[in-house]
Amino acid sequence: MTIRPATREDDDRLWLILEPVIRAGETYPLPRDMTREDALGYWFQPGHSVFVAEESGDISGTYHLKANNKGGGAHVANCGYMTAPQARGKGIARAMCLHSLDEARARGFTAMQFNFVISTNDAAVHLWQDCGFEIVGRLPQVFAHPRHGSVDALVMHRML
Repeated sequence: MTIRPATREDDDRLWLILEPVIRAGETYPLPRDMTREDALGYWFQPGHSVFVAEESGDISGTYHLKANNKGGGAHVANCGYMTAPQARGKGIARAMCLHSLDEARARGFTAMQFNFVISTNDAAVHLWQDCGFEIVGRLPQVFAHPRHGSVDALVMHRML
């Protein structure tokens, strides 16, 4: 697997990853009816460095890296990750997380924080903990999960 910077030429293949995650509405606080244009605009918004995980010419995952905040919080990185449905359970998210930690360090960030990890996303919570993140906060019932109703979101953090 190769992880490389994404280009806008990847849009069609990225949409194949973004759309099912957005439509499911279980892991990102995005409108489930978000258009392709809006989703790609969100993923590639200014300040986001976008990467793709590619195997044999197929894109199996994507992530974006950005500063978590501006000014006094700009030394802390933030990322969002999505994996193609058919590629889940194959180590793609782990590889992207490890790549993002190295990329963040190389860019001078001193920590990484995830602001809104849906508590019912057990696979992600376990993976982020396995990659050194700690749960440092819990936001009670802030996410309207389509199957579980109101659920908590977690704030997760690790030093780099």
